Amino acid sequence: MTQQSKQPSFAGWMGSMWLFTILRFGLFVVLWGLLHLAGLEALLAGLLAAVLSVPLGYVLLQRPRARFAANLEQRVNARRESRTELD
Repeated sequence: MTQQSKQPSFAGWMGSMWLFTILRFGLFVVLWGLLHLAGLEALLAGLLAAVLSVPLGYVLLQRPRARFAANLEQRVNARRESRTELD
């Protein structure tokens, strides 16, 4: 019973993963759209948006990334604890 209180729910873990993923794609699409509207060709705008979305995503998406990483770490630690109890 104590393991389940430490381990985040599957829905919470998947929710944080999907939120982070959607925000990453959203950032890329917004950058691509802005660059395309600025007059760059679609392919060049896409390449530049991909390059720019990496550092911007690192800064702008810090909270969702940290939440997803914390949930993942909690799940891994709970799994390790349950395996050591079996040994």
